[in-house]
Amino acid sequence: MTSDAISKSLERGRRRAPTWVMPATIVGMAVIDGLAAIFSFTLAFYIRESAPLLSETAWAWSKEFVPYSGVVFFLVFIRVAANAQQRLYRLHGSFSYLDQIVRIFKATVLASLSAVAFTFMFRGGTAFREFSYSRGVFLIDFFIALILYSAIHLGFRLIQSQIRNRGYNLIPTLIVGTEQEAESTVKELERERAIGYRVVGIVTTNGDGPSDVCGVPVVGAVDKLSDIIRDVGAQEVIITDASLPSDFLFETMMHIGRRQKVEFRLAPSLLNMLPQKTSIEQVGILPMLRLLREPLTDAERIIKRILDIVVAGVCTVVLSPLMLVIAVLVRLESKGGVFFRQERVGMDGRIFLCLKFRSMRADSDDEVHRETYLKNIQGDATANVGDERAPVFGKVKDDPRITRVGHLLRRTSLDELPQLLNVLKGEMSVVGPRPPIPYEVEAYEAWHRKRLDMKPGITGLWQVSGRNRLKFEEMVRLDLYYIENWSVLLDLKILLLTLPAVFRGDGAK
Repeated sequence: MTSDAISKSLERGRRRAPTWVMPATIVGMAVIDGLAAIFSFTLAFYIRESAPLLSETAWAWSKEFVPYSGVVFFLVFIRVAANAQQRLYRLHGSFSYLDQIVRIFKATVLASLSAVAFTFMFRGGTAFREFSYSRGVFLIDFFIALILYSAIHLGFRLIQSQIRNRGYNLIPTLIVGTEQEAESTVKELERERAIGYRVVGIVTTNGDGPSDVCGVPVVGAVDKLSDIIRDVGAQEVIITDASLPSDFLFETMMHIGRRQKVEFRLAPSLLNMLPQKTSIEQVGILPMLRLLREPLTDAERIIKRILDIVVAGVCTVVLSPLMLVIAVLVRLESKGGVFFRQERVGMDGRIFLCLKFRSMRADSDDEVHRETYLKNIQGDATANVGDERAPVFGKVKDDPRITRVGHLLRRTSLDELPQLLNVLKGEMSVVGPRPPIPYEVEAYEAWHRKRLDMKPGITGLWQVSGRNRLKFEEMVRLDLYYIENWSVLLDLKILLLTLPAVFRGDGAK
């Protein structure tokens, strides 16, 4: 561990806000939430009762609003408390907009139910025991509060993301692992700054190596981890090497974590993660972990099929005018059919014809793509037709076969819209692994073929996690993780993340 490496590490972590900014921001958010609670309830009262809030003869509440006045003050407290309980004021670390929406909904429901219980149980003490409170006021208040808090907190997260993207207020983070593991983690955290981390140094676990990884200095070896954390001022440590002794990690966490409040996170390979669909059974006196043999049960297959039919059916109807326009543009630019039909490998190795809007000239040869993708499967460095900062795997560089309309269709993924018909026919799913070409599957290793255990999808975890920026084996790991951890909620999350990925042109080059 050299002083030069430590200096570079400290320099990378300097762009941070003063210590008072976070507490002040949290207080400001709580005050805004309190004011929003007052505004929401008083507006709900006015809409439902059409009565004034204030007296016309004195500085006081109107006689119509007096029974509700105690509810307002209770709502200020309970809404702020519910938001805090749902961790809406947690500003450190990563977040997702979908998770924020779920938390806002839970907090709003909890506070509204608490307000109703408070009102109808206590009736304002003894003063309004005979008064009949309007349930409509509370119902309207719930919907106004839900919209209001969603706008406030999602707007705040958007501002926070913009600040983070400019390199400010990121958590100084150390990566512990081998060079290869550290490189992939650094690239992802640097690419997605909005999640809130700045990697200030690499701690190696495989002996001597380079002086830096992707521009991040290597600050020492793992046996000096405690000293390194203290020297560089790291607030989070991400362990990417699952082979580190658990005793060593425990001692380091106890020694450093309690004194400096450092967070430790484990980021093992997806293949080392146990699937969620497990059950614990006892065989004799031994506890056994049983893994489900099939990715989906019969009931889950039915649920997923129903979801596919509903989503594909609605999208086909809604997007049919757009598909007609695309078909005309494809036909006008070059000779040939509107659709491109290609053999793909589906679930359990079944071959089907995958439909796409034609994005190439009709007489194009697939040999160049075959060679490129086989290199990608084999992990050949030349498979990257981009650069180190913006890699692109599995694509032909400056492909002369693609038409002008085809470039636009591929960049926006609109060429894949006809696959909605494959979904309706039952050959594909809306969400699932990427459908491979037969010559790809011929080059697979045994564990790669596990991704054929589920129907291929129009979109999937790979598509929303980086697409062609990811190497082939990273794509396979994501597909296997999806298969082992499938749920309706996971499919919905992927669908919600697909549109932002399309608008970014996420690797579809």
